[in-house]
Amino acid sequence: AQPIPTITRAIKMKFTTFALLSLFSTAAAFSAPNAAPDSAVLKATAGEGTTDPLLVRAARGEAVERTPVWMMRQAGRHIAEYRELCKKYPTFRMRSEIPDVAVEVSLQPWRNYQTDGCILFSDILTPLPGMGVEFTIDEKVGPLIEPMRTYESVEKMHLIDPSEAAPFVAEALKALRKEVTPETTVLGFVGCPYTLATYLVEGKTSKEYLEIKKMAMNEPELLHLMLGKLAESIADYALYQIDAGAQVIQIFDSWAGHLSPRDYDEFAAPYQKIVLDKIKEKHPEVPTVTYIKHSGALIERIAKTGVDVVSLDWTVDMAEGRDRVNAARKAAGLSTPGGVQGNLDPAVLFASQDVIKERTHEILKKAGPTGHVMNLGHGIEAATSEENAKFFIETVRNFRH
Repeated sequence: AQPIPTITRAIKMKFTTFALLSLFSTAAAFSAPNAAPDSAVLKATAGEGTTDPLLVRAARGEAVERTPVWMMRQAGRHIAEYRELCKKYPTFRMRSEIPDVAVEVSLQPWRNYQTDGCILFSDILTPLPGMGVEFTIDEKVGPLIEPMRTYESVEKMHLIDPSEAAPFVAEALKALRKEVTPETTVLGFVGCPYTLATYLVEGKTSKEYLEIKKMAMNEPELLHLMLGKLAESIADYALYQIDAGAQVIQIFDSWAGHLSPRDYDEFAAPYQKIVLDKIKEKHPEVPTVTYIKHSGALIERIAKTGVDVVSLDWTVDMAEGRDRVNAARKAAGLSTPGGVQGNLDPAVLFASQDVIKERTHEILKKAGPTGHVMNLGHGIEAATSEENAKFFIETVRNFRH
C-alpha cells in the first residue's frame, strides 16, 4: 500500500452538527459540507472491469484466494496514534464527525496492519440527532440521552434526512474510497432498532436493560412504535452510506443478545429485516453482516432474516455455528448457505503469538475456504498491543486452505 498522508495533510476540519458548533467557539473557522452522496462513486472509484475486493467476494460466498480479515473496533484506543490524536480532538464526536479526523482514524489500522477491510470510524448513535433525538458522549460514562418512555416523546421522532443530519459520513466514506487500495473493502455500519432503542429508553448504557424490558412487557405498542420509526430511518441511513461508497454494511444489534428467543422474534428480528430488506431492494449486490453479542441461542433466528453473513461471537464453535447458519437458511427457503464472520476471542490477543497463531488457524480450518470473513468475536480490547494485533492480521493473511 502507498503511504497515506496523516492528519496533518489537511487542517480544513469541518464541524457539521449544531452540538459541535455550540460547544466550540473556534467552529466558525469551518464550513459544513453540502455535497450529497453520489451513487456513481462506487463505479467511479472502482473503475470499469475491475474485480471486487476480496472481502466483498468472500461475503458473497464466492471462491477466494484466501480468507479476508479485519477487526471490529480496529480503529481506536489500542493504537498509539489514535491516543495521541485524542489530545487534539478530545471528544468522540469531534473525532467521528469532523470528516478529515474520521478518515485518519479509519485509516490507521489499515495502514498499520494491512487489514482487508477499512471500516468507517463512527458510532451507531450518529444518526439519532437527524431523527430528533440529541445525545452526548461522556468519555468515561458513554452515551447519555434523555430517556424516552412516553408516547409524547416517541411521537416527536421523525424520519431522517441523512444528507442534512450526517453529511460528514458521506464525505468520510468518499474520502476512504479514494485513499484505500482497490483490493480493500470500505465498510459502513448501522445500529439496529432494538439496540438503539435500549439507549433511548434506558438513557445510557445498561447491564440489565430493565427499563426497555419493562416497556416490552407493559407497553409493547409503545416500543413497537419506537422500533418502527427507528427501522425506517436506519434503513435510509444505511442506503446513504452505500451511495457514498460503503461496499459492505454491518448491522449491530449488540444488545439483542439479552432477549429471550420469543422477545427476539417480536422486538428485534422483524426490525432487522426491515433494514436488511430495504438494503437488498435497492442494492442487492452489497453484502450485509449482522453482529449480536452473546448470540449463541439466536444463530438460527439471525440467519433466517436473510442477512448474507452472520458474525459469530467467541462463545460459539465456528464449525457448529457455520452448520447452524446453513441449516437455518435452508429451512427458511433461502437459496444459498450464507456466510460467517469471526470469531476469535479478543482475549486471545493477550496470549503468546504461538497461541494466537494456533487459535486463529483452528478457526480458519473450521470455517473452510469460502464464505468466511475472519474477525474477532467482539471488538478489540483497548489494552491490546499493536504488535499482537498486527500478528493476528498477518497470520490470517498468510494462511492458505
